[in-house]
Amino acid sequence: MQVFKDWNGIPAQARGTSVAMGNFDGVHLGHQSVIGLARRAAPLGIVTFEPHPREFFSPGAAPFRLMNAEARANRLAKLGVQHLFELPFDAVMAAFPAEAFAREVLAEGLGVSHVVVGADFCFGAGRKGTAADLRAMGQRMGFEVTIADLVQHGNREVSSTAIRQALAVGNPREAAAMLGHLHRIEGEVVHGEKRGRDLGYPTANMSVQGLHLPRFGVYAVKVDILTGPQAGSYLGAASLGVRPQFGGAVPNLETFIFDFKGDLYGHHLSVALVDYLRPEMKFDGLQGLLDQMAADCEKARGILAGV
Repeated sequence: MQVFKDWNGIPAQARGTSVAMGNFDGVHLGHQSVIGLARRAAPLGIVTFEPHPREFFSPGAAPFRLMNAEARANRLAKLGVQHLFELPFDAVMAAFPAEAFAREVLAEGLGVSHVVVGADFCFGAGRKGTAADLRAMGQRMGFEVTIADLVQHGNREVSSTAIRQALAVGNPREAAAMLGHLHRIEGEVVHGEKRGRDLGYPTANMSVQGLHLPRFGVYAVKVDILTGPQAGSYLGAASLGVRPQFGGAVPNLETFIFDFKGDLYGHHLSVALVDYLRPEMKFDGLQGLLDQMAADCEKARGILAGV
């Protein structure tokens, strides 16, 4: 998959693309429906924005993203996207009137042949442009526009908000049902305090900064090591939270990979939350913690054997 971070200087082989456009936070079933409608004879592309516009307009707001840009790109590549146009959302982009965005970015800059958006899509300065407006502009500017219906799960609309709610109460299976895939946290393995190694449970530590945080606690997880000589798929148990046993304050994700030996520092992992095992706990002593960790791993192995 080719990734472009501007709409200028797009090579000829990436023009004429049929694109799905939106933020695609989570790449959930609704997003996948939009992407599916963009699959045509033309190459499949995505037009999205980085940072998320909500981050630009409300930089002090609580983290809300389900995915960082790396995780989103990885998921889109798995869906067969050939060209990812990850456009910078800055003061210039925010000030584009809707018609100017359609003309200068989509028609002239990217040279798209077809655009698919959700029925609730808005664009341009002040979010004044609607999906219907984009369709009318496309007719004038030489590209087709398809408006996708919203997708339902049970009795409610599939949305990033509903997925956040499921994760916040420790229900990754419900989140996965709306996502169409397991919720994953992806990023680089960083150095921690190495307590897990000293206790016999070495963990891969990852930052969760900037992400919506699922319920703190211990999870059964699937792990993909994305880079390095030991790249591949594994199983494990992960603790998400602040480590109350040791007086932690900054949330992170610590993953114990079953039956694994090796150095993962600096490599990239994708950790999929399969099932919630228990909340964070503080024990009277280390032996209580060790006993619980052994029980957690045994329970996680049982769950993962059935998925």
